[in-house]
Amino acid sequence: MSAKIAIVTGAGSGVGRAVSIALAKAGYTLVLAGRRPEPLDAVAAEIKAAGGAQALAVPTDVSKRESILALFAKVKSSHGRLDVLFNNAGMGAPPVPIEDLPYETWQQVVATNLTGMFLCTQEAIKIMKDQSPQGGRIINNGSISSQTPRPGSVPSTATKHAITGLTKTLALDGRPFDIACGQIDVGNALTEMAAAMTVGVPQADGSIAAEATMDVQCVADTVLYMASLPLSANALTVTVMATKMPLVGRG
Repeated sequence: MSAKIAIVTGAGSGVGRAVSIALAKAGYTLVLAGRRPEPLDAVAAEIKAAGGAQALAVPTDVSKRESILALFAKVKSSHGRLDVLFNNAGMGAPPVPIEDLPYETWQQVVATNLTGMFLCTQEAIKIMKDQSPQGGRIINNGSISSQTPRPGSVPSTATKHAITGLTKTLALDGRPFDIACGQIDVGNALTEMAAAMTVGVPQADGSIAAEATMDVQCVADTVLYMASLPLSANALTVTVMATKMPLVGRG
């Protein structure tokens, strides 16, 4: 069989970029999905410069079903199969009391983090069930918000908790078709979005404090490990976090 095909959503920056490059270096052919074409093209160029296979950049807004359908149609027409989907795209919201959260913000976070992941998964499973050999792997980015909330994080925490239910159900329902589904919960990987943690973020006691971070490559290495398992094995839930961040012992 030719090189395995992997889709990474939110591939233009941060965790998605690091994972895409790691998978490419391991021999995967990458399909890079994200809202902005310029960062996707930059990642594709990095992959090519590092000697990887040609990466396919497909601008995609996972909050829109039509955009997701177009992404998977492109994958099917270009590659004919799919081996790995890393559901990474997601967003947060400004930390505000729940009574001040705009309805539109709630809807946007749910559409991106949860409905978008469901739709990507649905389309991936259609391909994985029909291809030969049958099967594949889906890895969901749950983040540590799937375990423990931060202050004022209702929309992101609610959606990330829901992702855990999605992951476990897919791990069960995918068994007859050799489709494995696991979840990585990431804590304080140093990306552009997480830079504020090094300065100070709200804590449960109302204080503002800087938090320890880790190199985003640690996340990429962990996703690569999960992806490299045979389909007879599954890393169902994995937490990779900065050792000194305040997760263990909160409360």
